Amino acid sequence: MKFTYDPLWKLAFERKMNKTTLRDHTGITSATLARLSKDKPVSMEILGRLCDKLDCNIEDVVEYIGEENEYGETKNC
Repeated sequence: MKFTYDPLWKLAFERKMNKTTLRDHTGITSATLARLSKDKPVSMEILGRLCDKLDCNIEDVVEYIGEENEYGETKNC
């Protein structure tokens, strides 16, 4: 499964927050911020904290982009 946090970065940009400000505002660690920046998995607890602190829904933070099959097509839900 592949996820992207592009919606989070778009939301932060719209709210004029850089990554450091986002980290401080939401109380996540630098390591978690690095994982988010690399589209690596994070816990649902972290996603929930981001949603709570940013007053948004989970789809405003993360997007499922699926995986490519052997034909190079992306499979989405």
